Amino acid sequence: MAFESLLAKKTRTLLSMLGIIIGVATVIAVFAVGKGAQESVNSQFQNLSANSILIMPNRGRGFTSSSKLATGDAQLLLSADHISSATGAIQGNATVSYGATDKSYGVVGVDANFITISNLIVEQGRGIEVDDVENKTTVAVVGSTVVSDLFSDGTSPIGTEITVGGKKIEIVGVLKKLGSRIGMISVDSAVIIPSTTAEKSILGSKGQVMITTTVDNVDNTAAATSSIVSLLRTEHKLKTTQENDFQIMDAGSMVAAAQESAKTMTALLTAIAAITLLVSGIGIMNVMFVTVAERTKEIGIAKAIGGKQADILSQFLLESVILSMVGGLIGMGIGQGAIPIISYFDWISMASSWTGPLIGFSFSVLVGVFFGFYPAFKASRLDPVDALRSE
Repeated sequence: MAFESLLAKKTRTLLSMLGIIIGVATVIAVFAVGKGAQESVNSQFQNLSANSILIMPNRGRGFTSSSKLATGDAQLLLSADHISSATGAIQGNATVSYGATDKSYGVVGVDANFITISNLIVEQGRGIEVDDVENKTTVAVVGSTVVSDLFSDGTSPIGTEITVGGKKIEIVGVLKKLGSRIGMISVDSAVIIPSTTAEKSILGSKGQVMITTTVDNVDNTAAATSSIVSLLRTEHKLKTTQENDFQIMDAGSMVAAAQESAKTMTALLTAIAAITLLVSGIGIMNVMFVTVAERTKEIGIAKAIGGKQADILSQFLLESVILSMVGGLIGMGIGQGAIPIISYFDWISMASSWTGPLIGFSFSVLVGVFFGFYPAFKASRLDPVDALRSE
């Protein structure tokens, strides 16, 4: 009887379910975005150890381009307290060409220590060596995505020349696919060249300098940071009244801050999805009240021939629950189906999570029970004589 009643008013049933469908799909999308953000954070920092310290130019408050931070400062920082290793890099973007293919990739100029310190793995060929940096050689180690884009025909990239920012560069190595990042550049889509070559011929002053240092012990991070500040201020000849022309971030704090931001975003989006489901629940309750009013005579007949309050309550409550459950299932299908599509086009970072569908569907059922109970209860309490007299 509940199914027949819902099928008799198809348009009303569909419109009633629409809010639930949108709400559940939104919940699933929210959790997918949250998990995607978490994975993005982990990916971005997975090539950094917990005792890493990053130094970058200070781009705020008067230091738009005047920072004196340079890749060569990495060697200076080896003399800082508790610093066991240091490597400098300069990064930016450039057009890379090979054959008929032209694409923009992240270009990273590095010293001979960078690949090892950054936990990158050279899968084919070799990495950047000391001689490459000293002699400004035009060689490159490229990421797996660069190889698949430029050499889709299966040609071996080792020894092949590509054009990077108008400069002929020979590929000498290929990195293992990692999915991590160097600053804001994906390792898999990176073209890594000697820092001297990058500074002289490709990136110049437009590049973003980044120095990565390793502390001998995580407990010494604060002392190492203080020593780095002192050394760099002296090297850059900053007066006591001047702010640092560089900024320092330790890996632990960066990961914690990024994860906290991801959690805050997820909580905010979850609240929006919950409001959507709440509004859809009110819509279902409104529809159920209208349904009870329209079917007052039917309720009176049912009670007059022996229908009990529990029977009437069950029927109308079941209608509400069916609305929310079917809407929830459709919403789950739409939400789960949207994740791979959005991920394919790379509009936003999303990752499937069982939490989203479980919470979304459970909440949709609760909405059906909660908002359907009172109209169903009201219907079950109707006096059969008054119900039959109503028309």
